[in-house]
Amino acid sequence: MDAPVLDRSLPRHGQPTTSARDATRTFLRHAARVQPPAEPGNDDAVLLVVGELVANAIRHTDGPASLHLELNGDHIDIRVTDTSPDRPVPRPPHVDGTGGWGWQLINYLTTEVRIEPTSDGGKTICARAPW
Repeated sequence: MDAPVLDRSLPRHGQPTTSARDATRTFLRHAARVQPPAEPGNDDAVLLVVGELVANAIRHTDGPASLHLELNGDHIDIRVTDTSPDRPVPRPPHVDGTGGWGWQLINYLTTEVRIEPTSDGGKTICARAPW
């Protein structure tokens, strides 16, 4: 069985974060048939990272975005591309529920996060999550 790959454009209308999480769940079921996750909860961590990255791409940019997922051995590569060249700016977390936890959560749940510029002036946030 081939290692699964997901490439999906993220619509700016409707519920793009929900759509991305639904597509990620389908991808993860396929990935688990190819290679079960090493630890329980690795699939939940991938879902959280995808949800945060997609929500940020939609919230902080004006143009289209896309999601790429790929199973690579013991990890899942997550790539979210958007039209803004601006790097994420970590904010102090707020205990009142108004935000600031996303970037910390992404960095906690992944083993690597990097930001690559795209040829059209945007960026791709690349994260590697344990599988």
